[in-house]
Amino acid sequence: MTPEAAFIRYEQIRTRLPASCQKGLAEPVEGLHKLMDVTDAFVFDAYGVLNVGDRPIPGAHERVAELRAADKALLVLTNAASFTRAQTTEKFARLGFDFSSDEIISSREVCETCLTDIAPTGSWGVMAPPDFNPTELPVQAMALGDDAAVYDSADAFLMLSTSDWSAARQGLLEDSLRRHARPVVVANPDLVAPREAGLTLEPGYYAHALQDRLGITPVFHGKPFPSVYAAAQARLGGIAPQKITMVGDTLHTDVLGAQSQGWNTALITAHGLFAGHDVSEFIARSGITPDWIAPSI
Repeated sequence: MTPEAAFIRYEQIRTRLPASCQKGLAEPVEGLHKLMDVTDAFVFDAYGVLNVGDRPIPGAHERVAELRAADKALLVLTNAASFTRAQTTEKFARLGFDFSSDEIISSREVCETCLTDIAPTGSWGVMAPPDFNPTELPVQAMALGDDAAVYDSADAFLMLSTSDWSAARQGLLEDSLRRHARPVVVANPDLVAPREAGLTLEPGYYAHALQDRLGITPVFHGKPFPSVYAAAQARLGGIAPQKITMVGDTLHTDVLGAQSQGWNTALITAHGLFAGHDVSEFIARSGITPDWIAPSI
């Protein structure tokens, strides 16, 4: 999917996303060091901000170290739901970052806390990565593959990862839900994610397709939806929302979600969704305006 197509799709589902309670001035800045006087806590998206795929973005290590040396609170708030908490911490260490496990919040981590409330004793069919271990989850779980009977036996569905997903499996899920409506929970609301080879389709893309075709309303955990921001705000303690800056590469997830919570926003343009494009056009068309725009952190 191209950035233009992703933007159009985000606009099509705009009414399903939180409403922004503020609008920024889209002030250009060189980097996050220019925001230290007005920010006590920096909350980073991962893909397109700290890394692209399995590569750290040049200069990201140094900027994180500079902000840490200035005694700024730092968090990573990621929608990447393929990994467990331990795997997520290890991933950032492998990328060369020194974030502690307490400085990383994933949408999957937040999502897992709600599963027993939705289907406490039933079985969950999981859109899962290839190395998925069902014991990782706090509920009875089974990976969704190519057997329609597995889909029909599930009491609820959890969308974690598209790395092993296909159009055929999407069709099996849709057919099963059409026969018998059940809860669908999405741990990654992103439509796309930037990788080395381009944009990949993410669980949010397939969840909204189900909503379009079946009229179901999935439960979303992850930016721009509120539960992950509540978790981040709790982790940051008494830091006021207006002293927190969300740093991300997307308008409809990072910026919109943070604005709905009263946070400041910095849009990164050189490496993520809008790399190589004039972001001002997308801002004008969407009306989602960050406080600051920087090429990189």
